[in-house]
Amino acid sequence: MTLKTLLAAAALVACAAGAAQAQDVTPPGFRLPPMPPITATTPAKELFGRVTRPSTGRERSIGFYSKGCLASASMLPLSGPTWQVMRPSRDRFYGRLTLVSFIQRFSKRVASNTSWPGVLVGDMSQPRGGPMIKGHASHQIGLDVDIWLRPMPNQELTMAQRETLMSTNVVAENRIDLNRFWSANHMQVLKDAALDPQVERILVNPAIKRAVCRDARGDRGWLQKVRPQWGHDYHFHVRLGCPAGEASCKPQADVVPGDGCGKALDWWFTPGRLFPRPPKIPPKPRPPMTLKDLPADCAAVIREP
Repeated sequence: MTLKTLLAAAALVACAAGAAQAQDVTPPGFRLPPMPPITATTPAKELFGRVTRPSTGRERSIGFYSKGCLASASMLPLSGPTWQVMRPSRDRFYGRLTLVSFIQRFSKRVASNTSWPGVLVGDMSQPRGGPMIKGHASHQIGLDVDIWLRPMPNQELTMAQRETLMSTNVVAENRIDLNRFWSANHMQVLKDAALDPQVERILVNPAIKRAVCRDARGDRGWLQKVRPQWGHDYHFHVRLGCPAGEASCKPQADVVPGDGCGKALDWWFTPGRLFPRPPKIPPKPRPPMTLKDLPADCAAVIREP
């Protein structure tokens, strides 16, 4: 088995696990153990995953999407006219004020442009961002949000329903096409998100990207923001860009020019990539990120009372 195949298998396993974890149901009455001592070598997820309120001071995204933290986060209300937050027990409904504002206006557009009453909002960031005890590698600096591929119902869900209701997988078992749950509404929801000027990327399953490439009509400029990634078969991941002039926020490389519907997309469907055989010897898990691995300012963010 080649190194590329091993890497592809590891990526698929990791993303499949992440996809399952993103919908995990929290057992009733579950409580995390107390926060461990704050040291430079303590796993950062054990610290940031236990803080229950934002820090104070100036709002900042510190570091990179998958290696950083968030100062002075804003909270998205659990319910609004056109959105409802799912899995609220996770306490992952925080972000930059720009992210909160995006969700509010985007969900309003969805309610206007589709038959969906609104959107179901998955994970954003923790109260102070940072690595999570379980789940995402990114979502650390308050600029990421998952939107479920299931419409918000007409009625307000109870807290119990929000903890147990599952989203809808729209990808067929063969992983190369979509199933009967995919609709024109889904396409419009993606388009509404992509047309927002603050959105930098939208991550979807490769099969969703292929369908969008096939079915989009008229102006196709928005397709550039829609990027394929393993998993993402029951939700899509929206990422906003770093605020202009904020040096503490580390941006991603620019999105590749073009609509992303050519040879680069075909790569995801080549033999051995859709269903790669797991390696005989599983790769060793990476050591957990520690506080000393994060930008220096994150130590002050986590130590604030």
